[in-house]
Amino acid sequence: MRRRKPGPWYDVSVRLVVAECSVEYDGRLGARLPRARRLLVFKADGSIAIHADSKAYKPLNWMNPPCTITESGEVITVANPKGEVLTIELHEVLFDERFELGDDPGLAKDGVETELQELLAARVAALREDLKLVRREYPTDLGPVDLLCRDGEGRAVVVEVKRIGEIAGVEQLLRYQERLDRDGMLAPTIGMFVATRIKPQARVFAESRGVVCVEVDLETLRGGAPDGLRLFE
Repeated sequence: MRRRKPGPWYDVSVRLVVAECSVEYDGRLGARLPRARRLLVFKADGSIAIHADSKAYKPLNWMNPPCTITESGEVITVANPKGEVLTIELHEVLFDERFELGDDPGLAKDGVETELQELLAARVAALREDLKLVRREYPTDLGPVDLLCRDGEGRAVVVEVKRIGEIAGVEQLLRYQERLDRDGMLAPTIGMFVATRIKPQARVFAESRGVVCVEVDLETLRGGAPDGLRLFE
């Protein structure tokens, strides 16, 4: 077995481990990954993802931050405040390194998304009459929220703007909401997913999570008229 470098699992760097390992999950249900070679990704934000060489980007199992990560011998235990626990047994470590990634500028939007965001920031009431803009590009540790607004009842509305609305965009919005819901001045937030076209699967997924979907017409927004907005409730 390759000797691992000393130091905590959770620090300011990203840690990548390739190992023969088995994994036990104890939480809302029980699940087990038998022994196999996998990639373990420990990120500086406190999250962990366990990947196989398949299933594209989707991990076999994961834990969102905040997590408590401890190591005892060849066993790594990851626990979150909800009482969920991942227990990883390392049978053979093939690679174990840390990397400093530094600050990330975030995903650059294409021209249409940028223009949509600018137009909507100038007239958020087009999305809903009682909305008022708090800030465009509201910062979080995951990247900036496109638009943060307040509705007529003072509730925080998190708006994610896309050219084409897909499931990945809804997931991004939900991650932003999860972060902002930790702030007592903002929680509980309302999610609003805005695009020129929202794919059916994305709309179903969004609505199942309580997210409001709004389709907008770019040309109508450029002209300043409100009738290019179509709201699906």
